[in-house]
Amino acid sequence: MSTAVTPQQPTPERFFNLMNAHQQTEALKAAVDLEVFTAIAEGNTTAAAIANRCKAAERGVRTLCDFLTIHGLLTKDGTQYGLAPDTAVFLNRKSPAYIGGAMEFLLNPHAREAFSRLTDAVRRGGTAMGDGSTVAENPDWVTFARAMMPLMRMPAQMTAAELRRGGEAHKVLDIAAGHGMYGISVAKENADAQIYAADWKNVLEVAKANAQQMGVGDRYHLIPGSAFETDFGNDYDVVLVPNFLHHFDVATCTALLKKVRAALKPGGRAAILEFIPNDDRVTPPTAAAFSMIMLANTPSGDAYTFAEIASMAKNAGFQRVDLSPKEIGFSRLAIAYA
Repeated sequence: MSTAVTPQQPTPERFFNLMNAHQQTEALKAAVDLEVFTAIAEGNTTAAAIANRCKAAERGVRTLCDFLTIHGLLTKDGTQYGLAPDTAVFLNRKSPAYIGGAMEFLLNPHAREAFSRLTDAVRRGGTAMGDGSTVAENPDWVTFARAMMPLMRMPAQMTAAELRRGGEAHKVLDIAAGHGMYGISVAKENADAQIYAADWKNVLEVAKANAQQMGVGDRYHLIPGSAFETDFGNDYDVVLVPNFLHHFDVATCTALLKKVRAALKPGGRAAILEFIPNDDRVTPPTAAAFSMIMLANTPSGDAYTFAEIASMAKNAGFQRVDLSPKEIGFSRLAIAYA
């Protein structure tokens, strides 16, 4: 005997939640600003105790903590709040994996304005903010270098370890070095590696300071200027291209990869770390959704599939391109061989 399935009634709940999604962003920002997660980690678990620690009103803290509980960042047992596992690792300011500072870059005014003009960006097929994040000497990239370093530490270490399995690297170029973590991590994996970091001069000041703090400053060299215009030099064993290609169109990426290919010694490798969606361009969700960030913030950037990256690399003169099977954070590592 078959049982009829009652069709689910249409509901506007999804659309209501999407229209109010900005509230989650602002609640997270408020909690980080007030150090709510850190307060709970210290043992302040009631609204009154958290409010006292954070110098805020008890009613405000209770409302905020209940909202964060609804969205899975906190737990609640009676009147006692606790940290969800991911929250304990990443949002407690005293955790070595703390990433709350990343919102200084991710929620910067230019990024917010770009999304407020998304309708225009969709009509144009690119940002409504002029050159967007690709503008020369953009001070937002200094903010990026300072704010995003903790979030990038683990992916950088994973990338360096993956490259180490393919052989030693004695001379390494790090394009769009930013915070410097990718080149620094390669230097830590290879005791005699010399790292040459390319980025805007003001950004490289942050990378150099990080390299000195992490004990590789004497092997860390700066190449200031545009990656499309500066002379990289040659005979590199490895060129790092972390999270850079997605800012540009295919022709521009191909031209850059030709320059990378010319800088490598025969048999050298280009390590291309990117948000790489599957061919369906909707999975995995975080990598696939990154294309929307590029639409809002760049004139012609995109989240490229592995097939697109491989095609660009081969058109630039690389012999083969392999995709590392391991996910590196939200990204994947494509290795192109000269």
